[in-house]
Amino acid sequence: MGADITHQNTLAENFEVDYVVLYRFSSIDKNEAKEQFKKLIRALSDVGLQTEVRPGIDQSLLIFVKAQEKYLGKALYRSRVRDWLHGVRNSQPDPDAKGSCIPETDAERLLIVYNMITAPSSEGGAGITPKQGEWDNVDSIFPLHDKLLNKTWIKAWTSKTFLTADDLDQIRNHHGEKIGFYFAFLQSYFSFLIFPASFGVACWVLLGNFSIVYAIVNCLSCVVFTEMWKRQERDLRIRWQVKNVSEIHTKRREFKYLSKSIDPATGEESFVFPSTTRLGRQLLQAPFAIAAVLALGTLIATCFAIEIFISEVYTGPFKSYLVFIPTILLSLFVPTISAVLTSIAKRLTDYENYETQDSYDLALTHKIFVLNFITSYLPVFLTAFVYVPFGKVIVPYLDLFNLTRNPFAKTSEKNQLQTSATPFQINPSRLRKQVIYFTVTAQIVNQGLEIVLPYAKRKLTRKYQKYTEENAKSKKNSGSSTPGPGTAAIPEDAPGESDFLARVRDEATLTEYDVTADFREMCVQFGYLSLFSVVWPLVPLSFLVNNWIELRSDFVKICLECRRPVPLRSDSIGSWVQSIEFLAWLGSITNAALVYLFSNDGVGPDGSPSQITGWVLLLVIFFAEHIYLVMRLVVQVGISKIETPATRQERLARYLVRKQYFDATLARERREEKAQGSHCGGQRRRGSHGNRSRRMRDG
Repeated sequence: MGADITHQNTLAENFEVDYVVLYRFSSIDKNEAKEQFKKLIRALSDVGLQTEVRPGIDQSLLIFVKAQEKYLGKALYRSRVRDWLHGVRNSQPDPDAKGSCIPETDAERLLIVYNMITAPSSEGGAGITPKQGEWDNVDSIFPLHDKLLNKTWIKAWTSKTFLTADDLDQIRNHHGEKIGFYFAFLQSYFSFLIFPASFGVACWVLLGNFSIVYAIVNCLSCVVFTEMWKRQERDLRIRWQVKNVSEIHTKRREFKYLSKSIDPATGEESFVFPSTTRLGRQLLQAPFAIAAVLALGTLIATCFAIEIFISEVYTGPFKSYLVFIPTILLSLFVPTISAVLTSIAKRLTDYENYETQDSYDLALTHKIFVLNFITSYLPVFLTAFVYVPFGKVIVPYLDLFNLTRNPFAKTSEKNQLQTSATPFQINPSRLRKQVIYFTVTAQIVNQGLEIVLPYAKRKLTRKYQKYTEENAKSKKNSGSSTPGPGTAAIPEDAPGESDFLARVRDEATLTEYDVTADFREMCVQFGYLSLFSVVWPLVPLSFLVNNWIELRSDFVKICLECRRPVPLRSDSIGSWVQSIEFLAWLGSITNAALVYLFSNDGVGPDGSPSQITGWVLLLVIFFAEHIYLVMRLVVQVGISKIETPATRQERLARYLVRKQYFDATLARERREEKAQGSHCGGQRRRGSHGNRSRRMRDG
């Protein structure tokens, strides 16, 4: 009931608009634009969608779409039947039941309407895919924000420490399960950090850095969190009724088949892309990974060497300025190279030609994870496992045999560059400072880039738009028929629509929300916790504070800085579970190695590899990994024995369905037996009556 009222309020605020289709015609001929526009309106109308058109900005049109209730109900019923066939729903939908054709949530309605717009005609949709094929000039399709609801949520959640299950349900009901799972994961991760943060503070005070006790507890807590989240994920699937929703595969429009065949089981025509061909294309991931390691690894290692030389070897002039050279180089080249490699990863994934969107996203996520792993963790790995053990061997060669000072040599001793004459010494605090930078400073900078920078950009953009509008008005009032450069045509809006259309035009300029980027950020953060928090036990405390802010800032970003996302369904957080499992496993190895290397009062082997016993290090890593595997098995078995309310509810639902079918079958058999018995009894009565009649005639 509450969800229905919320949906009614949303429709009333948004003039009963379900979606806005942004159509741009600046890049094509006017006649061609008109024909394509007519085709677009016709395609929407054919599937039961009503449209209204208003002018946008920068040679664009705003097409407001609303689903007719009759067609919406049919599409909703088909969707629920498909869910039942794939095991998402336990019971078969009844078309005559009350509410069977009424959306339960705002997200369900918007998803059905979105499918009516974008699904291919073979599935009952209009087949409109933005920026693809014949719909190249359809810029985007997006729902409108519920401003009043957003303000209410932001005000309520900023004063809360934890989000409740009802809060997560509200996010799911409004934004769909995919975003609901992200906020549920972030809330679960935030709650989990309370124990490592408290224990880390105690270890930092009592035991110091590189504590074996902290390393063991940290590895165990990472295992517990991973397994507990997998259990919570299953509970949310049941609670939100999306179990097995990943089994419903929708073909990608970009999928290109090589042949057609007839399915021997169903007799239906299927489109085939041989798995051997895809496997051959997937083998290109190996050279891609090597190229990524070489490109990013070489750049990071080079900047790392330059930074070591300038900060710890070089003693000449301008040292206070030269130390910024590695940072500048990394800031310039890492984003550029990462963007190029990300583009290559997307093209490679396109070339692999996946049939469904889920399989495409999974393959792309794995490639992006490799890039993030290199850029995020390689500097710390270099410090911990190259600089500390082999610093005294490698760093003196960075002086390049004093060649760096020759170009600066002068007769005057004052301007002569000199390198240090004192023996090189390992900086024991370098690793700790580096971990602090990535887990504290970088987190603060990232928050600023996520919140402050988009806000400032939006403010400047709005001021510029206001300036161009005022400039256009002045041109119009002065009698000029053609606007000058930098001016924009101002649509003439009806008085009752002007505020609403201004808000829609403003939302059309917003960026799309990418939940994958936020998942990637949390996965990288979990990696720092699992891999390197033994270096500085206050890492969990830093993440606890950061994630309290992150939980709210991400929601503010969705509500204010991005378009309202399409409420897509999902039954998990996808392959990110595999990523955090991998990081938890790798953390067991890394923690063991770090504790061994820095066991001598936390300063490490002092740059001399002679202090490291190789076989002992390998033995430590071997035992640490196997202890981790045993701990994970114990945790998995222990958690599997716990029955949660959601699993109990699912078991009860399955029992009731079986009981209902059994009772129905038993009742039908009883009716048949009763009908058969009455039929036989009637025959016996008729037979005895005939005998009496014959005896009477004979008598």
